[in-house]
Amino acid sequence: MPPPGWPSRLYEFALFVFKQGWACLFGALMLGLLLATHFLYPADAPLARYDFLTLAALAIQLAMLALRLETWEEAKVILAFHVVGTVMELFKTSAGSWIYPEANLLRIGGVPLFSGFMYASVGSYIARVWRIFDFRFEPYPKSPWPQLLAVAIYINFFAHHWLPDLRAALFVVLAGLFWRTRIWFTNWRTPRWMPLLVGWFLVATFIWFAENISTFARAWTYPDQAAGWHLVTPAKLGSWYLLMYISFVLVAAVHGPRGREAAQPKL
Repeated sequence: MPPPGWPSRLYEFALFVFKQGWACLFGALMLGLLLATHFLYPADAPLARYDFLTLAALAIQLAMLALRLETWEEAKVILAFHVVGTVMELFKTSAGSWIYPEANLLRIGGVPLFSGFMYASVGSYIARVWRIFDFRFEPYPKSPWPQLLAVAIYINFFAHHWLPDLRAALFVVLAGLFWRTRIWFTNWRTPRWMPLLVGWFLVATFIWFAENISTFARAWTYPDQAAGWHLVTPAKLGSWYLLMYISFVLVAAVHGPRGREAAQPKL
């Protein structure tokens, strides 16, 4: 054990970073595949790059279940988020919000099937980090308000193409519901906490970084990237924040948002 003082704090920080990396295993592997295939995948391969990514993502998901890195209950929620994400992809690509520039066979309309696994990686991270850090919440809003808000956010992702965008109002409701909520987590010996709204922002920021890596690897492209790659606008952070909240609510249906009084320090 490290001695008290800065060695102990440094050890706890290193442990936190390691556990966070372990929690996002699925997403990290997917990003690695996107970059590797962008630079190394043969242009004349009989299997299209997008189809290879779909099969590789499916193999990773099955391996995580076989190795018990995810539970079957978590896998069901991740599958639900996969479906939720694919439906949104079908709509958004038809509306021209972004495109998948490469041809492939395993797709629905203009959406290659590997795209759903990118959404599933967010669900996988939230499910795994919830377990690894033994999340507790205090106070947590009563049902059905968190679930109804998630439904409203999802509908707005579609409806704003025809109706006024209610995103600002949804952020206000989200802040009103959770502004007092703390997320408690046990990294080493002592339970720590942060405002849940801040925790979500940090996750959304990392997703935004992952999105920049993905668009650089031409997993998909936005219309303003047609002439060449550049950073995705930080305004997308808001979209990822709301979409990540939907994933959080789906995972909460499995783990249940327990209160702090049930938490026990891990020695």
